[in-house]
Amino acid sequence: MRASTIILIIIAVGLVLGGVAISGCTQQAAASPTELKIGVVASLTGPSSATGKDMWQSAQIAADEINANGGVYVTELGQKIPVKVIVGDDESTREGGQKAVSKLISADNVNALVGGFSSAVTTASQSVVAENKVPYVITGASSPTITRRTDIDTSYMYHFCPTTDDYGGQTTRFISNFMRPAIYQKFNLDTARPLRLAIIYQDSPYGKGVLTAVENTIKNENLPVKIVSSESFKMGEADYRTLLTNVKASQPDVIYSAAFLNEQGPMITQARRDVGLNTLFVVVECNDDPDYYKSLSRYGEGSVIESHFSPYTVPNGSTSNAAVAFKNSYQKKWGGLPSMMGATTYEGVNIVANAVGQAGSLDKTKIKDALAATNMPESIEAMKDGKITFSKDAREANFNLYMEQLAWNETLKELRPTIIYPADLSQGNFVLPEWYQPGTA
Repeated sequence: MRASTIILIIIAVGLVLGGVAISGCTQQAAASPTELKIGVVASLTGPSSATGKDMWQSAQIAADEINANGGVYVTELGQKIPVKVIVGDDESTREGGQKAVSKLISADNVNALVGGFSSAVTTASQSVVAENKVPYVITGASSPTITRRTDIDTSYMYHFCPTTDDYGGQTTRFISNFMRPAIYQKFNLDTARPLRLAIIYQDSPYGKGVLTAVENTIKNENLPVKIVSSESFKMGEADYRTLLTNVKASQPDVIYSAAFLNEQGPMITQARRDVGLNTLFVVVECNDDPDYYKSLSRYGEGSVIESHFSPYTVPNGSTSNAAVAFKNSYQKKWGGLPSMMGATTYEGVNIVANAVGQAGSLDKTKIKDALAATNMPESIEAMKDGKITFSKDAREANFNLYMEQLAWNETLKELRPTIIYPADLSQGNFVLPEWYQPGTA
C-alpha cells in the first residue's frame, strides 16, 4: 500500500473519530442546557437543623413543580430552562453562614439565593451578598434590620417573611385585646389592672426585635399591659429552669416567648413539668412545625402560636387549595408535613423563578429589578391584598397573620392547632385551660 494511501486512510479515520467526538460533545451539551441555579441557604447541621432540612426539602418541591411545567422561559436565551436548587449549609452559625453563601456564589455560581433562617446568621453573611450583588429572597431572619440596615448595600435583598415589628405588634395586640378580656372575665379581675406580661427572648437580633416590638406597641398604642419580667437566653440553650423560676416569681398572666423550635419545646415543657408555671405561652411563627407539636406532649395544651402557615390546619380562603396541594406534594416526596419555614422557602423559589421569567434574563441586576416589580397572585400563604409584592422602601412582603391555639387530640395523642383570630379566619374559640392560673399581684 502506498504511503499516500495510508495517510489518506489515517486522515479519514481521524475525521470519523473526530466527528464522533464532536457529535458526542454536541449531544452532551444538548443534554445539559443552561440552568437557573438557585442557592438555598439553610441550616442542615447545628441546633436549627430540623428547620433547615424542611426549608431545603420545600425548595426541592418548588423546583420539581416548575420543571414539571417545562421550567422558566428566558427571553434572552429563547428557550425554557430548568431550575436547579443547590443547598448551602449555614451550620446554624454566623461563620457557617458566611462560608455557605460564599460557596454558593463563588463555587456554584448561582443566579440568586433563597432562604436564611436565623437573623444573626443571615446578618453575618449579608456583606458577601452585597459585595457580589446577588439577588437574595430571604424567607426567614425576621429582624427588620435585614433590609433596613444602612452599613451595607441591601438593594439586592428582598424580605419574604413577616418582621418582628409585624408579628410582635400583632401578637401584643392579640394578648391585650383578646386574651386579656377572657382572663379578666373568668377570674373576675379589676379591669383597671394592667395585664401582667413576661417576655422570654433569645439574645439575638430576632429576640431583641420581638422585645422592642412589644415595648413599642404597648407604649405607642397605650395598651393596658405591663411587662413584669424580661429574661434573655443564649441561642441553643437547653435548660431554662432557673430563668423560668425567675419569671414565675414575677407573677405573669401570659408569657410571650421568642425562641426557635429546638428551644421553645423544652422551655414550655420545663415550665409546666418542672417549675409549675401554669400560665399561657404565646410563641412565634417559626415554631409552627410538626416537630414542635411532637416535642410538647400535653405540656403545650392551651398555648398559642402566631403563624401564616400551619402543617395541621388551613384557613378558609383563596390560598386553601394551593396550601393543601403543597402539603400533599411534600408528604408524597418526603413522608411528612412541611412547616411554616418550609412554606416561605417554597414560595421564595417560585418568586425567584417568576422574577427571572419577567426579566427574561439571568443577569443578576435584571433579576433584582424584576424582584422589585414583583406582583404575583398569593399562593399557599395569604397576603395583604391577595398579592405577593415588596414594599418600595425596605423591600418587605406583607402577610395576613393569624393566631392558633393548641389542644390535645386524644385520638392522635398529639397537639393540634385551631385558628382563633382574626374573626374572618376563626375556626373556634379561645379557651382557658382548667389548670391556668393568672398572676396574683
